[in-house]
Amino acid sequence: MRYARFQIPFVLLALLLTAVCVLVGPHGFSWPDTTTPMGRAIFQLRLYRVAAGFIVGGGLACSGAVLQALLRNPLAEPYILGISGGGALGAAVVIVSGLAAVHVGAVPAGAFVVALATLALVYALASQGGTTSVYGLILSGVVVSSMLSSLLMLLLSLSDIQGLHTIIWWMLGNLQASSGVMLLACGGCVMVSFAIVWLFSRELNALTLGRDMAHHLGVRTERVVALALAAATLAAAASVALAGMIGFVGLIVPHAMRQMIGADHRRLLPMCLIAGGVFLVVCDTVARVVLAPVELPVGVITALTGGPFFLVLLRRRKQTWVG
Repeated sequence: MRYARFQIPFVLLALLLTAVCVLVGPHGFSWPDTTTPMGRAIFQLRLYRVAAGFIVGGGLACSGAVLQALLRNPLAEPYILGISGGGALGAAVVIVSGLAAVHVGAVPAGAFVVALATLALVYALASQGGTTSVYGLILSGVVVSSMLSSLLMLLLSLSDIQGLHTIIWWMLGNLQASSGVMLLACGGCVMVSFAIVWLFSRELNALTLGRDMAHHLGVRTERVVALALAAATLAAAASVALAGMIGFVGLIVPHAMRQMIGADHRRLLPMCLIAGGVFLVVCDTVARVVLAPVELPVGVITALTGGPFFLVLLRRRKQTWVG
């Protein structure tokens, strides 16, 4: 009943906020003049940004909810397994090598491939004797992220001024999609990922009780964990490939949704998909207008929003440990 009362108003609010964000620009609230080529181009640009925001925000939020369930850690987010570091390194390699000038999709493709390869490496390092421990995944992710960050710093030091600017701007996050094909490809990856984790939502509910308890409840824990991790990484890697490194979305949104509708993943995951998209679209709108005509990277806004949230959450956890 609580979920039913919340669902319809939430979806209507999401639609309203999305419409407002489409109509807001650096010069205020207005409907673009679609009778002129310039007006149509501006309107299409805004629609692309909103679509990219929904894809990236929804993907990161769902990925965060899944990882928090699998790792049983409320501080977990999509980048804890080194996905962001892998994506950033892949993009940097493409830019430094000059492939970015060959094809517009080279940078996101490089980010996507290296991000998935990073998950495979982390999972292999954390697996022993056919089993994978939660702590092994977290520690492996931290170590691999540190190594990737070192390699990224090396590439930054070897880049020219133009390459350095491109890499840093990409790392700060940007929802300006390069093409409609890229939007469709990344959106397809996010929806496939969402379909997989939603099908395993009951198993995710059991895994929040611990692997031993889930096993006794009939869950094939190793298979479910592997598939859910792969799906969560697919969504996060597609998001990184499309928009660069945007932090805290996968941390903030799942916690907010749990407080509102509870921890049942059958309901939590669809709401995270919608709420993550709306949250990032709103953040991108703020980034476009707050210092107009200067446009801020959307990652700056999410960091300013998520940083205090993370500190409050960490403080509550610390009080729980002390208590």
